[in-house]
Amino acid sequence: MTIDRRTLLKGSAAMAAAGALIGPFGASRAAAQAAAPAAPGAAPAAAMFTPEEGATLRLLRWVPFVKGEEEAWNANTKAFTDATGVQVTIDQESWEDVRPKAAVAANVGSGPDMVMSWFDDPFQYPDKLVEVTDLCTALGEAHGGWYEGLAAYGQQDGKWISTPLCAIGNAVCYRDSHVKAAGFNEFPTDTDGFLALCTALKEKGTPAGFPHGKAVGDGNNYAHWLLWSHGGMTVNEAGEVAINSPETLAAIDYAKKLYATFIPGTESWLDINNNRAFLAGEVSLTANGVSLYYAAMKDPAMKAIADDIRTTNLPVGPVGKPVELHQTSTISIFSHCKYPNAAKAYLEFMYRSENMNRWLEAASAYCCQALKEFAANPVWTSNPIHAPYAKASESLRVNGYAGPLGPASAGAMADYVLVDMFAEAVTGQRTPEEAIANAERRLQRYYR
Repeated sequence: MTIDRRTLLKGSAAMAAAGALIGPFGASRAAAQAAAPAAPGAAPAAAMFTPEEGATLRLLRWVPFVKGEEEAWNANTKAFTDATGVQVTIDQESWEDVRPKAAVAANVGSGPDMVMSWFDDPFQYPDKLVEVTDLCTALGEAHGGWYEGLAAYGQQDGKWISTPLCAIGNAVCYRDSHVKAAGFNEFPTDTDGFLALCTALKEKGTPAGFPHGKAVGDGNNYAHWLLWSHGGMTVNEAGEVAINSPETLAAIDYAKKLYATFIPGTESWLDINNNRAFLAGEVSLTANGVSLYYAAMKDPAMKAIADDIRTTNLPVGPVGKPVELHQTSTISIFSHCKYPNAAKAYLEFMYRSENMNRWLEAASAYCCQALKEFAANPVWTSNPIHAPYAKASESLRVNGYAGPLGPASAGAMADYVLVDMFAEAVTGQRTPEEAIANAERRLQRYYR
């Protein structure tokens, strides 16, 4: 299910050889290819973007949770350098640190040339980004079109300000033997049954745990599921703050009951903490990317846990249908980048069929494709564990529902307004009504 190092090296050599045949992106042969009509499903012609002479690039990305994903991305990057001569430096930061570091780079006009960022972060500084409408239009035409939800994270006012990369699927990960020991032969599919299961797990000494801390991925995914599954929303379609509602109050009431079944301390959890608690045997149930499964698989000492892991989608609440956020990532090019054509050429190269498929397969279902062509990648059917993650790009609901994406939705998420509302209420820092009122005040600062 993952690509070994030998395969990656072979693939890198093949891509480098292919790049040598094409020559530097401005070569006459490439120009001729660019002039010819592209075959359906083919990658955009290599001459679409000609890197500037002497170009170098620096990418800021999030720390990988799946080693194979990083190795494949780096191998594809090396192949791009071999083909073009453009050196690409890759900097890594923790999930929580990417957002502030990218914002600083955008506002001071220096630092990395590109950033692999979260959700609608690009909407915080759209005027500091290179427009990529030409790139994204070509990629969509070449690879079966963009998924609607991911496309929304890249577009503003009819222009593309960022290139959608992937959705990182979020699903329930649980110990099958512990669930059965708690009296459940089938995993509950609704929120009432889910609460009953978590209550039974606590009584057995094998509790659940979901993050109420400022976790970029897991904290936001959990908070938005709580709200949406009960029919609540932060703002309505007109962008008017709508958090103060009976549905939000019902979501908080449910969250308090769930929190009472959790292992202590989840109010301070970041994205790494639920992984650690699960792999340490401290919790039997949480929600996470597929990286949790592979972390157990690669450690022989955790074979018993790995063999016991099962995955499923989050249960359906009173709203009557699945509603999930899912982590999303896009790649933006900062306007201070001295070599924007080289940056576009790099991204076009990374999205070519052979390169993107290699990266997705090496990620072992951790990253769900942004372009529909890649839904056929065999990684999605190679292991039943992958099934809940396979449709993340197709099913995700965008941040800020039901309002439009923009600076307000991006700012509210970056400020953890929704995450904090639930944390304040479940820990007793505020009454549910006070927590809702505080969230309402904070949201109104963004949605004016």
